[in-house]
Order: sequence, then structure tokens, then C-alpha cells
Amino acid sequence: MEYMVVYSSKTGNTKQVATEIFSALPGMSKDMQNIEEYNGKDADIFFVGFWANRGSCDMSVIDFISELEGKKIALFGTCGFGGDEEYYKTIEQKVSVWIPDDCEYLGAFMCQGKMPMQVREKYEIYMEDPKQEAWRKKMLQNFDEALLHPDETDLMNAGAFVKQVLKKI
Repeated sequence: MEYMVVYSSKTGNTKQVATEIFSALPGMSKDMQNIEEYNGKDADIFFVGFWANRGSCDMSVIDFISELEGKKIALFGTCGFGGDEEYYKTIEQKVSVWIPDDCEYLGAFMCQGKMPMQVREKYEIYMEDPKQEAWRKKMLQNFDEALLHPDETDLMNAGAFVKQVLKKI
């Protein structure tokens, strides 16, 4: 098999991006599986997707990436905090360190994704300290903006990422 898309998705955002990446891959020699259902299918190129968990990825993705040997690997992910390329790069760095040395790293794509309502509920509690109140309002604004993601532009960019990766090969 040429391509394998493996992803971890807690809220459906990363699955949505994984589906777009899978669709953008050429040919018929490809497959896509949730990391929990991954059955060991081998491929030349792995697209590995994750949801951001405290600035990194969840342990299932770390375990999966760490066990790949001699593969070409591209990462993609979603996170609640969007529009900050520096934050995306920080996440990419924290996840890409788990790629074994004998693998070829092909880059990463990140985009914003909606968060569970419990997150918003935490931010709704008024804070008397003006600095904390300003932070709280910023978090509520980000949460509300994240509800619209991944959007059409994010998915288009995911497809463009696939084309960029394929040009590197």
C-alpha cells in the first residue's frame, strides 16, 4: 500500500481533516483508519492525525508514531486555539520529536477545531481581577470562533498540504 491515513479524533475535527487528506491522495493504493481501529496495515507514506492535547498530541499517537520504522511521515492536527502560526509550530515540534530517526519527516498541517461545550462553561465564570477578566473574554471569543472550524478553507488547505507533501517525494 502506498498511503495510510491514521488519526486520533476526540470531537470529530481531526476525522474531518483526515477524510479530506484521504480524498486528496491519488490512486487506489490508500486506506484510512482511526488509530483505535488500526490493524497494522503497512504503507510507504503515513499521514498521522491528532487533536492537540495541552500543546502536544495524545499518548496513542505518540505510541503509534514511535513504532513506525523507515517510513515517510506527514503530520496533521487540530486544536482549539487557532490563527496562531507560532502555536501551531510549537505543537508540531512537540509531536514530531516522536518520529524515529530512520523515518523521513515530510511536514505538518494544523488548523483550528471546535471544542466541547464544557470548555466554554469553564470560561463563562466571571473574574473580578481585570487581567483575568480580559483573558477570560479572549478565551470566550476564541471558543466561539473555533465553533466554525474546521471550515471549507481549512479543508482546502489540508488538500493543498497533501499536494505539497507529494511534491517532496
